[in-house]
Amino acid sequence: MKHDPAVMPRPFPKYLEAEHGIVCRLPTSERFSYFGWPTVERLDDGMLIVGSSGLRSYHVCPFGKTVLNVSRDNGKTWSEPRVIQKSLIDDRDVGLVNLGGNRVLATWFRHDTRTMGRESWIPEGERTTWDATFATWTDAKVNELLGSWTMLSEDGGATWGAPIRAPVSAPHGPIRLRDGRLLYLGRPMGAGVDPIKETTEAWQSADSGRTWQLLGKVPAAQGARIVNNEEPHVLELPDGRLIGMIRFEKCGSDDPALAAGHVHFRMYQTDSSDGGRTWSEPRSLGFHGSPPHLLRHASGLLVLTYGYRQKPYGQRVAFSRDDGRTWEHDWVIRDDAPEGDLGYPSTVELGDGSLFSVYYQKVAKGEKCSLLWSRWNLPAGRR
Repeated sequence: MKHDPAVMPRPFPKYLEAEHGIVCRLPTSERFSYFGWPTVERLDDGMLIVGSSGLRSYHVCPFGKTVLNVSRDNGKTWSEPRVIQKSLIDDRDVGLVNLGGNRVLATWFRHDTRTMGRESWIPEGERTTWDATFATWTDAKVNELLGSWTMLSEDGGATWGAPIRAPVSAPHGPIRLRDGRLLYLGRPMGAGVDPIKETTEAWQSADSGRTWQLLGKVPAAQGARIVNNEEPHVLELPDGRLIGMIRFEKCGSDDPALAAGHVHFRMYQTDSSDGGRTWSEPRSLGFHGSPPHLLRHASGLLVLTYGYRQKPYGQRVAFSRDDGRTWEHDWVIRDDAPEGDLGYPSTVELGDGSLFSVYYQKVAKGEKCSLLWSRWNLPAGRR
């Protein structure tokens, strides 16, 4: 395989020193036991909070709710799932942002699952319940709810304000810049919007997500025929430069990764040196995995966590020691998932410098997806 110059090849696989546990897992006998698309955030007092779309029946269903789990002992034990937001339609993908003190921002989007209500995989009994649920929906009400949303907590997630519409969506939400502003790299959502055809956009907020201003748009990637590009995440470097990662799927035959069979589910990188107003043409990282989550470790190492939906299924990491110019990829957090419905890992650094990642996958074949965690250390020589 011809390697992308931005990718540093290495022997495969290489495992990280890690321990694993469970944030939330309900018996599969419980109908609403599916959890997915989480984000973990560490608050100023050390408390860990995980937001997800939980208490669902399936990966796609009309019943998604915004759910919160809390740990006060660095992730060893977790509270029961608590619903903090539920609309008439499906609520999906939860991002969390520590705004300082006890202030937390949550983000999510709402989806019209009527478009998927006749899929052949839906069990007949489930379909009957769905149809009864859809009968209570109207086009006007659904259109009013569709799109990306935020809400604010002033007390560490104990209580939450009313939902506020946001201009774009991404699984892990916006980031807080060093000057206190929020930067949201995402895709437009809402009634009448086809997010597949929309470009990735950068928006800023100076008032904790109450209002937003467009900064700039990411240009289309050239040299690859992309069917789907979405679910970005962004990182601010100490010098103010921004690194954005975007999930891409179903690339055309002119994508060099086809030679290795990597025909979908990969990441492209775009950079901005003017605060998000202009962005470089996205370039392929050249390896399988997505969607992205970016973190800068206290050591200066950049950490990119992502789901791996090829055998062996699991969660992986790429590292950059040169501020995103090159990436050393496919360090394995774990590769024991029974199938490929998994991923969306997000990662925080704990007080001792170790990393804590939360993601969703099945514990065992035949179960529904749960929220799992891994606590791991940087490889020797990179700490």
